Amino acid sequence: MACTTILVGKKASYDGSTMIARNDDSGSGHFTAKKFVVVQPEEHPAVYKSVISHVEVPLPGNALRMTAMPNAVEGKGIWAAGGVNAANVGMTATETITSNPRVLGADPLVPGGISEEDIVYLTLPYIHTAREGVRRLGKLLEQYGTYEMNGIAFQDVDEIWWLETIGGHHWMARRVPDDSYVVMPNQLGIDAFDLDDAFGAQENHLCSADLREFIAKYHLDLAQDGVFDPRAAFGSH
Repeated sequence: MACTTILVGKKASYDGSTMIARNDDSGSGHFTAKKFVVVQPEEHPAVYKSVISHVEVPLPGNALRMTAMPNAVEGKGIWAAGGVNAANVGMTATETITSNPRVLGADPLVPGGISEEDIVYLTLPYIHTAREGVRRLGKLLEQYGTYEMNGIAFQDVDEIWWLETIGGHHWMARRVPDDSYVVMPNQLGIDAFDLDDAFGAQENHLCSADLREFIAKYHLDLAQDGVFDPRAAFGSH
């Protein structure tokens, strides 16, 4: 079964809990063993070094204790998959999603960027809310870029946020409504996005700093009825 993410808002669950979950697939004919670890603050280096892309990212310090589910067999990177930190913030990274030639021509993927191998260790130890997780990862994507398309979930006791990467450096994120649940397969899933909110009050939408200009410059809005559809603009068919 391909990676599938489930997101449950606090008013859609039986006991009022927010919930995020994701299965972690392996390549056809292979099985990737995972392990469960607790990572202490002092175990995080001053500079993170990626095994696959070789990117080096300075870390801010003051890391929180966290759990992770990295690959059990070393040699191909951490691939932490997901975890929860001492501030009771959880994340899953990542759901492989899609793009299209229009987007990748305008903002190509970055071979030396960050991606699924790195995202949990770069983000989870340094955040105290789900919204803060979106903002930290967004800044990392804008600065370092990514070499693949991914969807990432962030969760705290009140909110769930779903972030999707767009090309090499762009991203958007939407808060899951409290009374809703989401089942997300391997595709770009956000099919409605309020740019006015993202560049205004930011109550339920966040995005990269120049996303509106990026859409206009490269003529990515394919809507015929004036209603912006990010899946049509950024995803595949």
